[in-house]
Amino acid sequence: MTLTQGNTIDFDSARLKLSENMTSVTVMPAENRQLSLTAVQDKLTRSLQTTLELDRVLELFFQELRAFMGLDCLEYRLEGRDLHQRIGQSSLHRCSYRMTHAGSFLGEIQFSRKKRFNETHLKTLETLLGNLLYPLRNALLYREAAYCAHNDSLTGVGNRLAMDRALDREVKLSIRNRSTLSLLVLDIDYFKQINDQYGHACGDEALKAVVNCVRNCLRGVDDVFRMGGEEFVVLLSDTAAREARMVAERIRSAIEEMQFQTDGVSIAITASIGVATRRLDEGNREVLDRCDKLMYSAKRGGRNRIAVQ
Repeated sequence: MTLTQGNTIDFDSARLKLSENMTSVTVMPAENRQLSLTAVQDKLTRSLQTTLELDRVLELFFQELRAFMGLDCLEYRLEGRDLHQRIGQSSLHRCSYRMTHAGSFLGEIQFSRKKRFNETHLKTLETLLGNLLYPLRNALLYREAAYCAHNDSLTGVGNRLAMDRALDREVKLSIRNRSTLSLLVLDIDYFKQINDQYGHACGDEALKAVVNCVRNCLRGVDDVFRMGGEEFVVLLSDTAAREARMVAERIRSAIEEMQFQTDGVSIAITASIGVATRRLDEGNREVLDRCDKLMYSAKRGGRNRIAVQ
């Protein structure tokens, strides 16, 4: 039978009674040498301050607790941010904690090991979680800041900065590996009319619907970026011209067939797409500019079409 014990820790109201616990608990580690709880807390304080990377924070925390308490696995989840990390192999006996601070949910953490957790072990875990609080919160804030710096706040895809970096990386890889690289530049047709007639809120929903449609047409390794307004760029690594054209046509057709509605009114949405495969003498700017010009060529050709060169 698996023992699963769950608790909620509010770091603000409980504060984990650190001063009461620090001198009262000693746990036998796996290598049969005793460590004081205070010594483990001191080590955690030093090590967890060395990084803002969430994965590394959790790894360092687990390593100390594994040596101190014989833990076999740590599993962390934060729903809504698509965060899930497991370190080690799950064991029979488990206990979990939901962590909150300043009204914010910091995630759920679960520990497991072969031996049953007694009250002393649980008290120790709760004390040591106090050392995780601020490093975990800071790592989450850092992760969010990094995400916002590189992602469009409306659609969630990469922004212009992220696109520039990704394109630079992909061009270098293409040159080094002598592989093909293709780009798509996509612009929603008559988008201003959607904003003018139905409002900007509807326009925002249309942008998100188009992004979802584009993503559904791509491989997991392909990237989508918002250049600004209603214009998007798709990077297709290791993709030749013929395959890129097929992807562009698939996207164009999917957008045209998309059922988009606002207040019960169906709105037709189409897109014009430029398709370019990097030439041997082209760098980042050259291939992007050529693809952008092809998109405008598709516009001039009647919209709702692709242009390839």
